[in-house]
Amino acid sequence: MSVDPALLDMMNAVFAEHAHDPTLWQRLDELGLVRLTGAEEHGGSGAGWLEAAALLDASVRNGARIPLAEHDLLACWLLESSGVPVDAAVRTVCMLDKQGRASGVPWAAAAERVVLVWRGDGGFQVADVATRDLSITPGTNLIGEPRDEVVADLSSLQGSAIGLAAVTGLRLRSGLVRSIQVCAALDRVLELCIEHVRSRVQFGRPLSKFQAVQNLVSDTAAEAALARAATEAALTAAVTSDWSADNLEFLVAVARSCAGHATSVVVRNAHQVHGAIGTTREHRLHEFTRAALAWRSEFGSVQYWDNQVTDSAMYASAGGLWGLITG
Repeated sequence: MSVDPALLDMMNAVFAEHAHDPTLWQRLDELGLVRLTGAEEHGGSGAGWLEAAALLDASVRNGARIPLAEHDLLACWLLESSGVPVDAAVRTVCMLDKQGRASGVPWAAAAERVVLVWRGDGGFQVADVATRDLSITPGTNLIGEPRDEVVADLSSLQGSAIGLAAVTGLRLRSGLVRSIQVCAALDRVLELCIEHVRSRVQFGRPLSKFQAVQNLVSDTAAEAALARAATEAALTAAVTSDWSADNLEFLVAVARSCAGHATSVVVRNAHQVHGAIGTTREHRLHEFTRAALAWRSEFGSVQYWDNQVTDSAMYASAGGLWGLITG
């Protein structure tokens, strides 16, 4: 399973040139990347999650801060799967509590519409609501991305019924999205570490010649590789089974758990390797270490996903754990 190399080159080129350009979203839209996985009859490009993962990877590595995943893979997917029409408006998604509130909603203040999910008397409902019709209190995460509080009047919402499968699908997709982004950030941190130890000279030798530094970098590489392997296993299972694999929830939980714990080691080691220069605003390291720290706690904390892994293992039938791992 692979992505067309020409498409990868195009993605990397557009982000490398326009990652911090205010017109980035428009350029991506013109290239058909904003609704990459959307059905062609609804204005999308008809691609899949492998291509979407590559797009997210390119976005993260180049430091772009836009709601690609929230718009395409979460909000618009949920509307399409629920039979709700989708237009060109920029969207995000959130789950409301019984009081009609949601906190830490990504990109709500910057979006044009918010796809709301809540549990009513007759089951789960979904509605596509303009941001002007919601009460939104702005907030940010560690890297300055909007993470806002959204309040809606549940009594006035007109929604469409959706099943538990759609809600579960939204949770797993959200979790996998952040795992993909964390892995991309960790990989970029590793690259910065390697560049630094090769070019930085201390006591007449490159840093890469010191065993203590080698240990830090090798541990960083191992943790980043473990997180990516777990994430790619979950992604592959999702793609090949069309999100219906029996062990998919377990695999997503493992991916999130591995990515979350790997972040602790990678961030610590990377800043030790870089020393004082790695703590400055001018150096790019913090763009990726803080991003990984922020994203690993969104759409479920590390502890939440650890608990999901534990519960799956504990409640698996006799011999069932091996089946969860291998599919």
